[in-house]
Amino acid sequence: MPSPFALLALIASIAAPASAKGYANIPGASSYNGLNLVPQMGWDDWNAFGCNVNETLLFSTAQTLVSTGLRDLGYKYVILDDCWSSGRNSSGYLEEDREKFPRGLAPLISDIHALGLKFGIYSSAGIFTCGRYPGSLDHEEKDAALWASWGVDYVKYDNCFNQGRSGTPEISFKRYEAMSKALNATGRSVVYAICNWGNDDPFDWAYTISNSWRMSGDIYDSFNRPDSRCPCDEAIGCRWPGFHCSVMNILNKMAAIQARSMSGAFNDMDMLEVGNGGQDDNEYVTHFSMWALLSSPLLLGTNLATLSPANLAILSNPAVIALNQDPSAGAAIRKWRYLVADKDANGQGEISLWTRVMDNGDTVVALVNAGNAARSMNATLADIFLDQSTGGTYRPAEELATNWEVWDLWGGRMAEAEARAVIESGPSVSANSTMRYNASAVGYAEGLKANHPALFGTKVGTVAPHGTLTAQVARHSVGLFRLRKVAGMRDEL
Repeated sequence: MPSPFALLALIASIAAPASAKGYANIPGASSYNGLNLVPQMGWDDWNAFGCNVNETLLFSTAQTLVSTGLRDLGYKYVILDDCWSSGRNSSGYLEEDREKFPRGLAPLISDIHALGLKFGIYSSAGIFTCGRYPGSLDHEEKDAALWASWGVDYVKYDNCFNQGRSGTPEISFKRYEAMSKALNATGRSVVYAICNWGNDDPFDWAYTISNSWRMSGDIYDSFNRPDSRCPCDEAIGCRWPGFHCSVMNILNKMAAIQARSMSGAFNDMDMLEVGNGGQDDNEYVTHFSMWALLSSPLLLGTNLATLSPANLAILSNPAVIALNQDPSAGAAIRKWRYLVADKDANGQGEISLWTRVMDNGDTVVALVNAGNAARSMNATLADIFLDQSTGGTYRPAEELATNWEVWDLWGGRMAEAEARAVIESGPSVSANSTMRYNASAVGYAEGLKANHPALFGTKVGTVAPHGTLTAQVARHSVGLFRLRKVAGMRDEL
């Protein structure tokens, strides 16, 4: 029986003429509301501040997104997480906590919009939020209408205190569908982000009612430490995703479900921990790289007022962000994974190869070294193009006989001195800048088509037909490369 995704593609192909590539051209066809055709980017207050939120924090963070150039790299959403309300009034509508938000939220949202940003709000599909404030279960229509009247652009919808209305995909689907319908009924364009921690397999049903869904328990600022509160190592068959899940735990869960990511509907691997201090630079580079390559929403989860130059340089790499914002809207495939003998203090050690074909035909390769020592890593073209080689055709894969340029996507990383200057004085992105980028001026799709150099890193070599990509990869780091066909250079088969 065809998968739901195959049926959607069939319906789309019948409903619209095919492009020159043979794909149906229906903008937003795979998005239930036509929004979020590439993953959302922004900032959420929860990981750094928890319930300690107020108007000053949100507006000052919005200003920092602008002053550091993060807004112009694509980080557009300012998301107010839990603990913002004081309860419901006599008419059943939520009210803001006026100590935290003296003017109410509507004026704050208007001020944030004036900065060229968008605003997100939080609730739970339960009687309470996770912070034990009023939830939205059975209040969906009133809450959606209220948020729309304030100018909300984004809703993060959690899973706490759900009154036992979970346990099967159908039960959870209906509970989250109620808010989806309510948001659509407002007539306002609102990105809908389900946060049910992977319970009841949202990657099998949430794509028809939401723009993203959490596929695992909550992340915490650890690279690979096992935690009893995050008991599952795989997404499939996980009855209790839990929380306190490490970067590597979440990454490895994505291997089986990466095909569920598509334009307008994305597996959400949870917020970025870059800047919170629990990982070293290499680990944060790996975290950011793999979240981008797997098309997870890129939501900053740190205090931007204390962001270090090194961390800003990670979050500001346009060549990596361009992977996340690529029109292909897909996710990387794990081609192999091996345990290694050099285990770290957490008893962990592994290496893996991930690949992804991009919209322009480039192939991105990630060599992840989660072992405890630096090592030389390699991937043959046969590994990289495994799918093309085993697709059922009688012809050998063309990619194996192709000459490839190798571009290091971290080769243009901003130097710490430059990042410090950005923090102190703001970015300077000239029209002919080769390593900096302004996506507000030219979107990533257009920049990729124009081969803007900032989106491709640094050329570091070539791979000959039937050859091998080799790289030295530091402990807990990643070699992240774009393979680009060398024009006119191909062996005859």
